[in-house]
Amino acid sequence: MFESENYPIIHSLDVDTLASGQHHFWFSAATNAMGMAIQLPVVVIKAEAPGPKVMITAGVHGDELNGVLTSHELVRRLPEKLTAGTVTIVPSINPSGVLRHSRDFHSSDPDSSSANLNRFFPGNAEGDAANRYLHTIWTQLLKRNADIAIDLHTQTQGATYPLYVFADFRLKQSLLMARLIEPDVILNDPGDSGVLETVWNNSGVPCITVEVGMGKITQPELIQRTVEGVQRILTQQGVVKGEMPKVVKCDIEGEEIISVRATQGGFVIPTVNLLERVNQGQLLAKQYDSFGRFMCDYCAPKAATVLSYNVDSLREPGGLVVRLIR
Repeated sequence: MFESENYPIIHSLDVDTLASGQHHFWFSAATNAMGMAIQLPVVVIKAEAPGPKVMITAGVHGDELNGVLTSHELVRRLPEKLTAGTVTIVPSINPSGVLRHSRDFHSSDPDSSSANLNRFFPGNAEGDAANRYLHTIWTQLLKRNADIAIDLHTQTQGATYPLYVFADFRLKQSLLMARLIEPDVILNDPGDSGVLETVWNNSGVPCITVEVGMGKITQPELIQRTVEGVQRILTQQGVVKGEMPKVVKCDIEGEEIISVRATQGGFVIPTVNLLERVNQGQLLAKQYDSFGRFMCDYCAPKAATVLSYNVDSLREPGGLVVRLIR
């Protein structure tokens, strides 16, 4: 039995000061209302030879476990493969969300609402619990320890996704990393305020966001594909020894997302498949009321490719029905 609770507890990390080898830490990110530490698992794998510093994060959203499982598989594989540089892996940025099977960060403050952490990076030292939490993680754990970064996610619960990457095409290294993942879809993503990928890119550290399928549904094939894609990035960076990977343009590299949302409450049944190409006006889904009576059809407003659709049929007004990419 592993006694992981005996791993060292740290309050800041500088991988340049570590000896070569594999290191496990608990990073103390905050305390709760009872003064108990909120700790994150951190693994640092450092080669003897100098090289780039790579940061891999997962679990920013607590219900997105394929990303967490991908990071775990990398922890198991990389120690034998790393020949230069340093890889830092933080598998669960949001343990409060993981434990609640929830996308959000949950504070113990009764006046504090749950928060989508990926809208508040890099945090604020004078803000609420979520902002203070992120500020500590960004300044004391992430910021100084990366030359490139990969943030692992999934679609949220109740909807599908393929292997899907967000990358800012203005950044040559980000686009290169996205293509090395060899995903089903890449979106040209100039970035939104508060998103970890955007904060990395604005800090001079090229980053991609990788969506590893569905939330709370374990998908070994997509996890394996992502692990192999990350290893290609590490080979390209000279961190893992091997033949330089071939960079292949993705079949679907989109510029526009179209979200078709429910106009009323009811039960929605999709009529399309993931990655299906649809024409303008093509039927996407049918909706029924609580008596099982037909209510309405949802059709494609433009010709595009199906990126996501609901697998949880219950939809309230504004709920996602189908998401398309062009």
